[in-house]
Amino acid sequence: MTTVRVAVPDDAPAIARVHVDSWRSTYAGIVPQAFLDGLTYEGREAMWRGNLTNPERQSVLLVAEDENGQPVGFTVGGPGRDEQSDYDAELYAIYLLPECQGQGIGRQIF
Repeated sequence: MTTVRVAVPDDAPAIARVHVDSWRSTYAGIVPQAFLDGLTYEGREAMWRGNLTNPERQSVLLVAEDENGQPVGFTVGGPGRDEQSDYDAELYAIYLLPECQGQGIGRQIF
């Protein structure tokens, strides 16, 4: 059973792992391999920790956890960034670990 909850700063390392691993599997052959090889858990952790601790952040970051409480995916959304849009909100990102894709977790976290 997957649980979805609001992310906290201590989730940054797990979110970074999901982010890097999903990029490397999903975008292989699409994005230059040098870019994918340059992604680091440490770099993404710093980015996500900064996002999660930013007091002016307007986005919402949700984490999907497996039955052991381990984050296996995340989504980020917030105000629409296109002033011409008829929508009030936007999904900025949704990522799942490769081994968790195709199980309905993406629908649940969306």
